[in-house]
Amino acid sequence: MLRIGRIADSESTFEPEAGGASPFEPGADSESPLEPGLSGPSLPPPHPPTTALPAALSTGRAPVESGDAPGASAMFRIRSGAAGASAGKASVAGGYDNSAPSVTTVSLPALVPLLDRAHLRIDTDAAQALPGLLLRAVGSVPAGLVRLHVYDPEHLGGSLSAFAALGKAGLLSFIGPSGLRETLDSLVETVRRVNADVLAGEHASLAELAAATGRRPEPWRVLVLLNADLAAWPAHDQAQLARLRRTGVAAGVHLVVVGDDTAGPADLPRLTRTAYTGLPGAALELDAPPPLSTVTAAAKAVAEKHRAGREPARLVDLLPQRLWAASSATGLFAAVGETAAGDVARLALGDNPPHALVGGPSGSGKTNLLYAWIAGLASNYSPDELALYLLDFKEGVSFARFASGRRDPTWLPHVRLVGVNINDDREFGLALLRHLKEELRRRAEAAKAHEATKLEELRAADPEGHWPRIVAIVDEFQVLLEARDAVTDEAVQLLDDLARRGRSQGIHLVLASQDIAGIEALWGRPSLVAQFTLRIALPKARRVLAENNHAADTVARFHAVVNDESGHTNANKVVAVPNAGHADAWEPLQKRLWEARPNGNEPPALFDGDHVPALTATAPSPETALLGQTIDVAARGAELALHRAPGRNLAILGTRGAEAADILAAAALTAAQGAKRQGQRIGVDLCCLEPDAAPSALALAAALETEGAEVDWHDGLDEVCKEWDRRCDGALRLNLVYAVDAGSARLDAAGTAALRAMLIDGPERHLHTLGWWRSVPRLREDLGGFSARFDAVDAWLALDVQGPELAPLSPASGGPAWYPRERRGLYFDRARHRVPQVVIPYKTTALLPRPEAILDLP
Repeated sequence: MLRIGRIADSESTFEPEAGGASPFEPGADSESPLEPGLSGPSLPPPHPPTTALPAALSTGRAPVESGDAPGASAMFRIRSGAAGASAGKASVAGGYDNSAPSVTTVSLPALVPLLDRAHLRIDTDAAQALPGLLLRAVGSVPAGLVRLHVYDPEHLGGSLSAFAALGKAGLLSFIGPSGLRETLDSLVETVRRVNADVLAGEHASLAELAAATGRRPEPWRVLVLLNADLAAWPAHDQAQLARLRRTGVAAGVHLVVVGDDTAGPADLPRLTRTAYTGLPGAALELDAPPPLSTVTAAAKAVAEKHRAGREPARLVDLLPQRLWAASSATGLFAAVGETAAGDVARLALGDNPPHALVGGPSGSGKTNLLYAWIAGLASNYSPDELALYLLDFKEGVSFARFASGRRDPTWLPHVRLVGVNINDDREFGLALLRHLKEELRRRAEAAKAHEATKLEELRAADPEGHWPRIVAIVDEFQVLLEARDAVTDEAVQLLDDLARRGRSQGIHLVLASQDIAGIEALWGRPSLVAQFTLRIALPKARRVLAENNHAADTVARFHAVVNDESGHTNANKVVAVPNAGHADAWEPLQKRLWEARPNGNEPPALFDGDHVPALTATAPSPETALLGQTIDVAARGAELALHRAPGRNLAILGTRGAEAADILAAAALTAAQGAKRQGQRIGVDLCCLEPDAAPSALALAAALETEGAEVDWHDGLDEVCKEWDRRCDGALRLNLVYAVDAGSARLDAAGTAALRAMLIDGPERHLHTLGWWRSVPRLREDLGGFSARFDAVDAWLALDVQGPELAPLSPASGGPAWYPRERRGLYFDRARHRVPQVVIPYKTTALLPRPEAILDLP
């Protein structure tokens, strides 16, 4: 409803037509805001902001896209009454009882329906209402959703020249006599297109469509005819006008005919200087025309806001009305934003396109787009339909919110794995790709068994199986491929295999990067890049689209170029992305999804490159020691088997004493726990030759005794090696030696021979040496120099030792590609491993007594 004046003072009461509510009540032409957030089984419709009018003309915010369109209130008719100002009561018909003092002698606003409700005919004597009416129509909805077409043959637009600023923004056109037919034909074609393509038989009107979907896909169009002399129009033009009169309102096309032309449409609601046909019996006083300066200022404000572009929809506006209602059998679809026309933009992953590349420099909104994509996927599909694996190689915690944390115990039910702060742990990205390849193999075998060629067929043939689509999102994936080493080579091979075969088995890759231009390992393989047909470029992104496609250079902030044809220019679609990363946008959604999680849904595994795992009290298998946590999807312990076999000793290499002490403590404690669980005896000979490690060694001795181990403390290496065979009684026994090389240098020939004999023959007697050497040459010297038998030590764990230094111990020529990192070690067990693996030494502090509890400290 739009105001055109007020009801003159009168002694009247008002009777609504059937089902109506008074447009004169406070707020009748403004919208009642819906409750924000996510509540109930459905998501609320959107609330786009409207353009602010000058205070003198503001009539409140008209509902636009929620479906409760401007002019939604029913019309009222006025009947005579005998109530005066002091009557005390007013009788309101239509079933409403108002016992408050009468207000019938108080001036009330006069409102007329227009947008989505009716056309309007204005007599010449009421023409002063036109500027205010149009200004309220333009300003009561989001900028750009009302388009004016003004036919003014006498003044050539001069009577509404204050609106001229709208013309520069494409929101107003003044039509001369020669352009009338083209305008009428264009509007008739618009009605046809809206009916055929937009409403498509599913909705009776744009208003009904907006109410059902929460979005208005088309603007309102208002054709203003000023003194048009309709009687003189050619038959074709009159026929087109009649078509618009009959069909325009449902398609958002409205007529405002101004003048006393008796040939005009007689059936239109009519406004005169003192009356309106929709308010029978009411005497009107029209508002004065707004000042030209006010109209000009408001028109400029609307134009500027429209030129700035549509405000991105809220995340909640893009989510489905009901959660988890879709099936992923044929593919995945998710809304991530809206196009310039206001249409919802959706991304697809399936047979085509199967995988996606996302690029954008820092600050361009790449992470925000990934959030919006994840939100759309997680809202559309249940955890049984979709599994997410999320890795972020850069220093940050972009994906940490999807896992359970101390501040927020909820998690995203679809996520199986979250990896953050893994920029130095490229091996973890490799581990994810290996995990996905194993899943690909499992699915391929199941498909073969059921004679299926793709996931859709497998799910149909095996309805009881659990075959969700998998989406692996790897942010800053170039870190995985940036070095020329074995990690990059294997990662490229795995990516190529997953990209080629993953589409048929429902495994999809989304690789995101700040700068893809320098990744030779990826761009040097055109067959691999060709599999990523969905390309998404944020502002200023390089080489994400095709080489000759530079659309990302000019795209505005908070927008993205979406292209599902391998980046070819003609497939560009510019999408405005909502603010999906803000806590107010994401946390209510995650909480709702978490509360709806199915029984048995476990929180995702979290790998944080900055987190050092603590050794827990969980005992491993018997005769097994844990040294640290492997960098893989399962976060397993790195095991050292302590069975009777030659070479079952461990050498810890490097100068980082605290980490070496943690490794020895973890190995001894877990071996003792395993023996205790089996009711077996275990003996430990402990020798610490590094003063700085003494507190840790003494604390370990106390902890081992608590676990039931028989602990013997030795002050020198010669004591450990002397008559070692007499201590072998068939039970598992460990030699824990801190800084072996500090004592071996002081051994005489007999002691050196005893040390070597213990290392070579001890494991077969169930005596295993776990020693810390501070360099590879010292280990080699203790084993016999250049003619050393390295088979006496099957397993080694290197800390701050460079890869080439490990060449004598490594199966790879020249040593492994290892670059020492803080709190990381390279572990190799000749009996179990083909290549070394990176491990994270456990923290053992929680399982060891404090030094002051066992030492006589001041």
